[in-house]
Amino acid sequence: MRDKIIIIGASGHGKVVADIARLNGYKEIIFLDDDESKNRNSIYDIVGTSKDIEDYKDEYDCIIAVGDNTVREKIYHTLKGIKLAVLIHPAAVVDKTAVIGEGTVIMANAVVNADVVIKKCCIINTAATVDHDSIIENFVHVSPGVHIAGTVHVGDRTWIGIGGLVVNNLTICNDCIIGSGSTVVRDIKTSGTYAGCPARKVK
Repeated sequence: MRDKIIIIGASGHGKVVADIARLNGYKEIIFLDDDESKNRNSIYDIVGTSKDIEDYKDEYDCIIAVGDNTVREKIYHTLKGIKLAVLIHPAAVVDKTAVIGEGTVIMANAVVNADVVIKKCCIINTAATVDHDSIIENFVHVSPGVHIAGTVHVGDRTWIGIGGLVVNNLTICNDCIIGSGSTVVRDIKTSGTYAGCPARKVK
């Protein structure tokens, strides 16, 4: 770990990621954002667009702070092999047997329990929990207050909305949106948007 990090994505989410970076010991934190009208994100400088990452990759660690799963994946594939940092808030609880992939951020008061696998560029947001033996695939966003029970498999690019619940021993396929406050009680095998209690396909 270096003591400097560059964050791609100067949004509100990026501010939270920056604070986690600070708490992880980074002394210099700067941003890239593709909106060229921006030059600051809260107290942090925006020094260019995502295309400028080549100018910083040798001196700075890097992470993508974009909440939209598809956009985060697209940016990841433009980075051409640049390895991303992992950021874990000091107030998160992450079991020593958990495997956390590059580019993943785990936020304050989140809990990741035994033998969980979280793959690359995921967001485990504030006070979310992922219980034992679950697998969270690439570019997943687990929103604040979500609770995922044990032995759940969540597919690529799936977004579980704030306060969602997933009962144990289920699979959610790739490219799903689970509505805020929804409860998943059976496998989801078709990509789409699901909402309600129990969650049903609405789009």
